[in-house]
Amino acid sequence: MNNYEKIIELANKNNGYVTTKEIKVHGIARAFLTNLVKENKLERIDRGIYMLPTELVDVYYKLQIANKDAVFSLATALYFHNLSDRIPIIIDITVPYNYSGSLLKNKNVSLNYMKKETLNLGVVEAETNFGNRIFVYDIERTICDIVKYKDKMDAEIFTKAMQQYASSKTKNSIKLYKYAEILNVKEKLSEYMRILL
Repeated sequence: MNNYEKIIELANKNNGYVTTKEIKVHGIARAFLTNLVKENKLERIDRGIYMLPTELVDVYYKLQIANKDAVFSLATALYFHNLSDRIPIIIDITVPYNYSGSLLKNKNVSLNYMKKETLNLGVVEAETNFGNRIFVYDIERTICDIVKYKDKMDAEIFTKAMQQYASSKTKNSIKLYKYAEILNVKEKLSEYMRILL
């Protein structure tokens, strides 16, 4: 198998995507990617990210593979947990305070910064419409975050999500209040839950 075939095989194994980092691990020079783009066998969709031309771009997955520390949050997380029916126009992502990557220049992304100690609190995997896996905060962490950043939220999305969560049979109040304590929103959260329950 030659290097071109190896790259195409890597892309096929990764839902149609391949990165310069991946081919470097396999000892393949970047020039092979450039040649595949010239031959229309790959498309460059972002810096260091390539895709088979037969695939449609999965925006969430593209952002995830370009930014390993990124966690989808706030209204975007609500959307993935079916607590919002609005497809996010601006994608909410939480990153560490010292983040200095490509998301800073992306006009379609709203960044939230978090201490490393709480960045991974409540991180779970979710599946995009294309079947790709991304990192997103679980429902309880998302509820705490929307309470904390209520001023950043659309009022209708916030209210609907809080009402749906409060009436959910699968809510985990113990986990919710544990997160709320860690994230310093216990008092605020308790006020909202008293009104809703």
